[in-house]
Amino acid sequence: MHTKQTYTLPPEWADQSGVMLTWPHEHGDWQPILEYVEPCFVEIARQITLREKVLITCYDAHHQRHVHGLLAAVQIDPARVRSFCFPSNDTWARDHGPITVVHDHQPRLLDFTFNGWGGKYPAALDNQLTRRLHQARGFAGTALETIDMVLEGGAIEVDGRGGLLTTRRCLLAPTRNPSMSQTDIEHRLTALLGVQRILWLDHGYLSGDDTDSHIDTLARFCSPDTIAYVQCDRPEDEHYGELQAMEEELRALRTSTGNPYRLVALPWPQAKYNHEGKRLPATYANFLIINGAVLVPTYEDPADTIALNRLQDCFPDREIIGIPCLALIHQFGSLHCVTMQLPTGVLL
Repeated sequence: MHTKQTYTLPPEWADQSGVMLTWPHEHGDWQPILEYVEPCFVEIARQITLREKVLITCYDAHHQRHVHGLLAAVQIDPARVRSFCFPSNDTWARDHGPITVVHDHQPRLLDFTFNGWGGKYPAALDNQLTRRLHQARGFAGTALETIDMVLEGGAIEVDGRGGLLTTRRCLLAPTRNPSMSQTDIEHRLTALLGVQRILWLDHGYLSGDDTDSHIDTLARFCSPDTIAYVQCDRPEDEHYGELQAMEEELRALRTSTGNPYRLVALPWPQAKYNHEGKRLPATYANFLIINGAVLVPTYEDPADTIALNRLQDCFPDREIIGIPCLALIHQFGSLHCVTMQLPTGVLL
């Protein structure tokens, strides 16, 4: 017996009302390099507000005044900014923000549990942010449903045609939902997100990534039939074998009509390291699709231009905008990781 599916998760290229940011502050891991990373957040906010609204969570009133000063300095339209004061552990809105589905033609916020990528970092404040913003009417009157399941937005990608791409390394990590089997997780995702096909990858990782292989660092849907993915073409690199194996897995995937996806390889930047010598997860797959544009992380690397050109081919009707993100990867994430899009109807 088939029940009518009334939940759908819009793909990222669907019309948006805004994007959520949780601003870095001196009470967290960004403190030593705040002056280095804040210009990146300012430019992300500036590009978003040229096209839609931005919802910013500030740590407290003092922090809010500071953030508003930064935005005013680059002439961001204050009418496009919604800001609220709630303390946070960190800034990764992709993973602690709401996943917005459409239910009976209305947006609905799903507030999954965020446990710091399987208990790696403190996350109690971040896990409360969506509910606190909702109570403060940060999402206007959008309905919210709290889901008793650990799931991060960076762990899932949808093609808008019933397919959801993810990695077993992340979703089946015993530190997230230890009582749930793969079948249990598939059933929950199907019911809550309105997808029909779960496309699992067993390969793919980035050195320095601490999310257990979030898909948004590896492979991204650009349209219902196109996937842009990171390709390592250097046999001497530690990633070569894993990413070659991931490429083969992607080739085997099929669209809702049974055809192979069009695969677009994104270039491999030169290795980036922090001052302690740890490799940082530089990836061009961590782009953000917004109304009329795609914001792409760049790393002061010769491959930046190649990445921008290849993504222009994937998004012929959108402006491709590079955002310098070397600062972001010093905390082991990039542009998509610090943002969460909010579909039409969520922000007034």
